[in-house]
Parts: sequence; C-alpha cells; structure tokens
Amino acid sequence: MKTALKMILITAALITTAPFAASAENLGGIVTSGETALGTVLVNDSGMTLYSFDKDSDGKSACNGGCAKAWPPLLASSSVAETGNYTKITRDDGNQQWAYKGMPLYGWVQDKKPGDVTGDKFKGVWHVVKP
Repeated sequence: MKTALKMILITAALITTAPFAASAENLGGIVTSGETALGTVLVNDSGMTLYSFDKDSDGKSACNGGCAKAWPPLLASSSVAETGNYTKITRDDGNQQWAYKGMPLYGWVQDKKPGDVTGDKFKGVWHVVKP
C-alpha cells in the first residue's frame, strides 16, 4: 500500500510540474530558465542570469565598449535560427546578439555562479529577464 501511495504522489508531482517545465521558453540550450532568489529568470547555457538594459530601444543595443565588458552581450551564431520570442539584433561592432521579446540579452561580470542576480536593478536600469 505504501508503494502505491508513493507512486500516486510522484505521478501527481510530475503532472503538476510538467506544464511549468513545458511552458518555460528556451532557445535550444543557449537560453533556458533557471531558479534564483528572484524567481524564475532566463539564463545562458552555463546557468548564468541574463539581464536587459533600459537604455536599449528599437532592437538596438546601447551597451557598447566598456559597458559591454561589464555586461557581456549574449552573442548569436549565424547557425542558430531565430525562434518564438527570440530574435537577433546587430550590434555596433557588427556581431549578432540574442534578444528576448525585443530586449537584447546580457550577462553581468559580477555574477560568479548560477543563480546569482547581483546585477538586478543595478543603477536602476539593469533587470533580470523573466520568461
């Protein structure tokens, strides 16, 4: 009887979590979602939090030069196609960068391990990106 009850509980847990897992958008392993102290956010393939910059507009990155050293853009390979809410923008240096819902995506050099969100609300213009 205990084994049957365990199986029912495990099955129920899988059924209730499966819709969440399936609904979390991802970009072929390049971008997925991860859990942080701020909830579910977009992360890169290393599990590091991705951010948006309020000064970006019209599919253009305003973070270049020294800014891009502190906030590395999530660069896009020409071999991976755009899909769903993920598009590519062209940076000032000619490189392609991933954007989510039109917002270019960046890392933050001060985040040291997966789950860190130290860049959120930095100077009031950087924010974690939630799926």
